[in-house]
Amino acid sequence: MAVTLRPEIAALQPYRQGRPAAPDAFKLSSNENPYPPHPAVVEAIAAASVERYPDAAATALRARLATIFGVEADRIHVGSGSVALLQQLILAAAGPGDEVAYSWRSFEAYPGLVTVAGATSVTVPNRADGGHDLPALAAAITDRTRAVIVCTPNNPTGPIVTADEFAAFMDAVPPTLLVLLDEAYREFVTDPAAVDGVPLLERHPNLVVLRTFSKAYGLAGLRVGYALGPVEILNAARSTAIPLSVTEPAQRAAIAALDHDAELRERVAELIERRDRLRDALRAQGWSIPEPQGNFLWLATGEHSPAAAEILEKHGIVARVFPEGIRVSVGEEESVEPLLRSAEEVVRTLPLGAGNAGLG
Repeated sequence: MAVTLRPEIAALQPYRQGRPAAPDAFKLSSNENPYPPHPAVVEAIAAASVERYPDAAATALRARLATIFGVEADRIHVGSGSVALLQQLILAAAGPGDEVAYSWRSFEAYPGLVTVAGATSVTVPNRADGGHDLPALAAAITDRTRAVIVCTPNNPTGPIVTADEFAAFMDAVPPTLLVLLDEAYREFVTDPAAVDGVPLLERHPNLVVLRTFSKAYGLAGLRVGYALGPVEILNAARSTAIPLSVTEPAQRAAIAALDHDAELRERVAELIERRDRLRDALRAQGWSIPEPQGNFLWLATGEHSPAAAEILEKHGIVARVFPEGIRVSVGEEESVEPLLRSAEEVVRTLPLGAGNAGLG
């Protein structure tokens, strides 16, 4: 006799990690930082004790972040990556019969997090440029909506939400609705019009901002992120969290990364320059690339995505394939030439057509 499981969980596809790459290929499928850890981060990890449980409250890291952002430490919650924090916040706000709204396509984990909570996803299509349609998202909110997620820059398409767009959105939604502003790629944003969630926290007591050390700080393998928001909301998230899930090496590494923020930001600046150079070169090939503001670019290859991915892989580029297109991370400098060469072959050999599947 089979064990009885929740049918929606049994039918749920688990989160699919970006594909690994062969030793002679470039893994551009997971938006990872291609640089090795800073030596101080390596030292901090080596100095961490693993025979003892970690500080469940991440006291030292929260204190450091509180100083950086000018808020009380209780208004910061540390988790094992921003996706874990999202899960905790959704569990705190939504359950069976409730709804969670977000734009789509966006971060692939959102649907699963909502389903695990027992709630229902309400998705709103992105604009033609890959950005959020915030007026449509606000219009999709009902009396059953308990949380709404705004991802900026949007993963996997790349565009930002502007400060003006977000201000209008917050004015349009009920003040009792939890708004989760997912800013996992904030350090890569160069557009001055982009929203910055942290200064808005005092104005909006229903807002929580999510950040991570996985991307710009290069700590993806250690899983540490943080949320900033009202104490009562973060306390609810803490109640849903798996205890002791942020390890001591992760906490120490994050503090060491903050100690060397200026040096790590130099690496971020190099990735931004490489991203913008790739954007310009791809557009010169004919691609209509949405304005990238993370550490990735979006190729809207549509139904031709599997064939396009095969061409990229033939040139040593392993990217992330979605039904609507392909997301390519900004990787090592050595990956630029084969990426551009493979993208040019896609344009030359696949029947994408002008104005179709991302070609201008």
